[in-house]
Amino acid sequence: MSSPLVAARKQQQLLLLRLAVLLLAGAASSHAQKYNAVFNFGDSITDTGNLCTSGKPTAITFTQPPYGETYFGSPTCRCSDGRVIVDFLSTKFGVPFLAPSKSSNGTDFKQGANMAITGATAMDAPFFRGLGLSDKIWNNGPISLQIQWFQQITSTVCGDAAACKRYLRDSLVVFGEFGGNDYNAMLFGNYSAGQASRYTTKIVNTIIRGVEKVVGMGARDVVVPGVLPIGCFPIYLTVYGTNSSADYDTLGCLRKFNDLSTFHNNLLQAKIARLRKRYGRAARVMYGDFYSAVYDMVQNPSKYGFNAVFEACCGSGGGKYNYANSARCGMQGAAACASPADHLSWDGIHLTEAAYKHITDGWLNGPYCSPAILHT
Repeated sequence: MSSPLVAARKQQQLLLLRLAVLLLAGAASSHAQKYNAVFNFGDSITDTGNLCTSGKPTAITFTQPPYGETYFGSPTCRCSDGRVIVDFLSTKFGVPFLAPSKSSNGTDFKQGANMAITGATAMDAPFFRGLGLSDKIWNNGPISLQIQWFQQITSTVCGDAAACKRYLRDSLVVFGEFGGNDYNAMLFGNYSAGQASRYTTKIVNTIIRGVEKVVGMGARDVVVPGVLPIGCFPIYLTVYGTNSSADYDTLGCLRKFNDLSTFHNNLLQAKIARLRKRYGRAARVMYGDFYSAVYDMVQNPSKYGFNAVFEACCGSGGGKYNYANSARCGMQGAAACASPADHLSWDGIHLTEAAYKHITDGWLNGPYCSPAILHT
C-alpha cells in the first residue's frame, strides 16, 4: 500500500535534487560572468570619445549632429546614432559607460576604460611609411600605443603587476576590431585587395601579439573580433561599384573586398585556436564574429527589423547607397533618415545603434562569438 507513496516521494526528492543542481550551476555560471571591469581596445566602431578628449574638432563630421541623436540626443564622439557595442556590454555587466582612456586626470577607471580611438590601426606608423601611405593615416593610436594607455591605467587602478593580474582576471577585455583601418589605408591608397592581402599575416600577427600582451598582464576573458564584410558597406559600394555583375555576390556585396575580410578572419581564427591550446584554462580567448553577424543582417534584414541594408541612414549622397564622400553625415546639408533602427548602416561607414545591439546579443549568447561570452 505504501510503496507507491514511497516511490512518489523518492521521485519528488530526485526532482528537487536535480533542481538544486541546476540552480547551483546557474549561480556558478552567473557568478563567473560578474566582471569587475570592462576594458576595450579598437577603432571608430567602439570609440566613445578618445579622439575628442582634447576638445571637439569641428572639422570631423561625427562631432556634429545628427550623430548621437537616438540615445544621447547630441554627438558624443561615437560614430553612430547612439550606443556602440561596448556600451551594451557595459550595461550588461553593470558597469558605467567606459570613459575614454585619454580623459583628463582624475577620471575613475576602476570599472574599466576604453582605449579605442577613431582611425586606429593594428600596425605602427613606420609600416605605412614603408608602403608610401603615411598620408592615409591621420591618427596615432595603433595597438602598441593603446597597450601603453592600458598599462598606465591599470597601474593607477590596481597597483603592481601581481595585484593587476588578480584584478584583470575578473575583467572582460575586448581587443579590437583591428585591421579594418590598415586595409582602408591600402585600399583607398590604390592598393588592390590582392595586394593588401599580402600584409594580412603581419597584421594578424600584430593583433595576436597584442592579445598575448594583455593576457600576460593578467586578462583572462578576452574577445578578439574579426573585421567586417566591407564589401557590403555603402562607402565601398559607392567608391568601387562596377557595371559587372561578376564583381558582386548574390546579395549585392562586392566579392573581392569580402574575400579580403574572410582571408583575414580565417587567419585570425587559426591563430586564436593556437592561443587556446597554449593557454588551456588559464585564459578564455573568444573570437568575435563581426562578419557573420553583419552578413546575416544583409541576407535576412526582416529578421532584425531592417528595411534598408545598403542605404546609409545619414548623408546626402542620394542614389542607391545614399553615400558620397563630399556629402557625408554631419556635413552641411546632410540629414538622418526618419528611423535609424530600420537601417543597418548609419553613415555609410559605421552601423546603427540597432545593428550594434544585435551584434552584442550575438556575442553574449551566440552565435556570433566563439565561445559566447556568457557561456563558460
